[in-house]
Amino acid sequence: MNYSISKRVFACGVLATIMLSPTTPALADGEGAKDLATAIASGDANVDLRYRYEFVDQDSFAKNANASTLRLRLNYKTDSWRKWSGFVEFDQVMEVVANNFNSGSGTSTGDRDQYPVVADPNGTDLNQLYLQYAPNDDWSTRIGRQRILLDDQRFVGGVGWRQNEQTYDGLSLQYGGFEKTKVFYSYITNVNRIYGNDVAAGDHKQDTHLLNVSVGLSDDWNIVGYTYLIDNDDFAAFSTNTYGLRVNGGVALGEGKLAILGDVARQSDAANAPASFNAGYFRLQGQWTRKDWTLGVGFESLGSDNGQGFRTPLATLHAFNGWADQFLGTPAAGLDDMYLTVGYKIKPWSFQASYHDFSPETGSGPDYGSEIDLSAGRNLGDRYGLLLKLAAFNADSPSFQDTTKAWLMLTAAF
Repeated sequence: MNYSISKRVFACGVLATIMLSPTTPALADGEGAKDLATAIASGDANVDLRYRYEFVDQDSFAKNANASTLRLRLNYKTDSWRKWSGFVEFDQVMEVVANNFNSGSGTSTGDRDQYPVVADPNGTDLNQLYLQYAPNDDWSTRIGRQRILLDDQRFVGGVGWRQNEQTYDGLSLQYGGFEKTKVFYSYITNVNRIYGNDVAAGDHKQDTHLLNVSVGLSDDWNIVGYTYLIDNDDFAAFSTNTYGLRVNGGVALGEGKLAILGDVARQSDAANAPASFNAGYFRLQGQWTRKDWTLGVGFESLGSDNGQGFRTPLATLHAFNGWADQFLGTPAAGLDDMYLTVGYKIKPWSFQASYHDFSPETGSGPDYGSEIDLSAGRNLGDRYGLLLKLAAFNADSPSFQDTTKAWLMLTAAF
């Protein structure tokens, strides 16, 4: 991994630095530090440690993967000065004891091809580096390398489950001055993917526009319209135009509350994409919560057209379609995912179980398979956390293999 940032983003940063010069009129007391040096020195520093052991047993490999990795994250946020602030974050991912795994996309040596992929490569990464201007509570601007998490990250997210996070180089604007309305827009020049900038799969140049508008319909319901125009210079198949509408809210049901989510979208090829297609997306789910219990059911469909499946190249994919990660790319025949979830909390533990049934969205081929996911997690005091997870995918199609994954994760924040 390296520290390269898009030239265009760097130019914006230089411009912003010039704007920060002392020629800007001084503001009244109470609006942040009175000088730049004080703003920098009086900031907030954080240290985060995340250890994870991941086991993978996949039928297509003779050997199982055993990955033991540790992520050290250091970040620093300055105090505000004339409504400006800065943020920097570094990540270091290292192997600890067990390294019998392939970290994927050319990040491992050839002798590790005998193991399944665990996409947590070694390396040091400049995860975030941005300047922020926030003149009031209604709007803010960020310039530089930043985390972008939209809605539940189904289309745009940070891939936070992996040790090396996905971040974005660009300019982002957020405005909340309209009544019950929030507007987010970002122009992206580069996506820093989880494999790091040392390999082609980890660094994708972009000419991408993201627009997300959320309108509150009532205290319990809101509607989101989104337009994601992705022009990927380095991986043409990811170039797509996606337009969608999302509605979510809640109603009282019995002694609990039912949360409802509906999402529809259309997607077509864009820019330099190698194939023409026009595919649909649909999701409907309900989740009923009563005291410590949560019960949910949902259906998600990623469509297909002209042999091309609906794409979500900027999504946090691990959170959807099963934790075994068998559908990081949508199959050519699309994907239908019917799922059930149950959750239970008994302090200090939280438990979750899910069942997925996967099938093609179009065509007469066999079902893809089914999956059971289980997790148990708890806090250990104020600073520490423990998470245990298991995913078991049972293949029904020769295009997939039976796969079992298990995780033990420990976190600490200071």
